[in-house]
Amino acid sequence: MNFTTRFAPSPTGPLHLGHAYSALLAYDMAAAAGGQFLLRIEDIDQSRARKQWEEQIYEDLTWLGLTWPQPVMRQSDRLPRYRAALDQLTAMGLTYPCRCNRADIEAAAGAPQEGVPQFGPDGRIYPGTCRPRAMHEAGSHDVIRLNMQKALQAAELRPFTETGPAHEGPHAPDPDQLISAVGDIILVRRNMGSSYHLSVVVDDADQGITHAVRGEDLFEATQIHVLLQSLLGLPTPVYHHHRLIRDEAGKRLAKRDDARAIAKYRAEGASPQDIRGIVGLPSSSV
Repeated sequence: MNFTTRFAPSPTGPLHLGHAYSALLAYDMAAAAGGQFLLRIEDIDQSRARKQWEEQIYEDLTWLGLTWPQPVMRQSDRLPRYRAALDQLTAMGLTYPCRCNRADIEAAAGAPQEGVPQFGPDGRIYPGTCRPRAMHEAGSHDVIRLNMQKALQAAELRPFTETGPAHEGPHAPDPDQLISAVGDIILVRRNMGSSYHLSVVVDDADQGITHAVRGEDLFEATQIHVLLQSLLGLPTPVYHHHRLIRDEAGKRLAKRDDARAIAKYRAEGASPQDIRGIVGLPSSSV
C-alpha cells in the first residue's frame, strides 16, 4: 500500500498558520514514507469560494516548499460523482429531504434535557422532523439527510486506525453515539450539490488516499465517514488527527485570523523555515 495523503483547503479566505502546519505535516509524513502528497480544492460552496483565494493557496504552498501532482482535483468539477453516491444511498432507502432551517431545528429541539447531547459534529443535533418525507417530495430548498437509524441497520461497521497522538490506536464507530450524539447528518446542502461528509469520503476513495491527515477537531466526524465508507463500499484510510494551532487565548485559528495569514508572514520577510519553527515542525532539509 503506497502511502498517499492530501491537503484539502477551501478557497474562502487566506491560509493561516494552522493550514501551514497541516499541509507541512502531511507533506513530511508522505516524504518520510516514500509516498505522495496530493492537493485538493474543496470549493463546493460556490457562494463563498473565490478564484483569488485559490490562486493564493497555490502561491502560499509553493512558497512553503510543497509540490504536488497535476491536475489538482477541484470539488466543483465533481458534482455528478457526488450525485451518484447520493443515488446509491437513496436506492438503499437511507435518505430523505428536509426543509427545516436553523430556527425550526432550535424550536423543535425544545428545552435541553440533562445528560442528553444537544450538539454534534454538525452543530445542533437534528430532531428528525422531516424523517417521514420521501425523496420524490424533494424540492430546490430542501437539504438531503441520512436516516442514521436505517443506515446503521444497513451497514457493517468497520474499525479504523488512528495514528494521531491524542487518539492513537484502533477505534470503531459507536452506533449509540451516532444516533444520540450525531443524528441524521446532511448529505447535500442547499445550492451546493453535496456536503463535507459525502464529498470527503468520495474524494478520498477516488484519489486513493491511504492516510487522511487533518485536525483533531474532525476526530468526532471520522465515525460518520467510516459509516459512509461502509455503506458506499469504499475503503477506509488510516486517520491521523493532529493538534491544532491556537492563538494566545487558546482559540483555534480561523480564516478571519488575517494577522496569522501565511501571506502576511511572507510580506514581512519570514522564510518557510521560520514558519516551520513557529508551528513546531523541524526544519526541512530541502
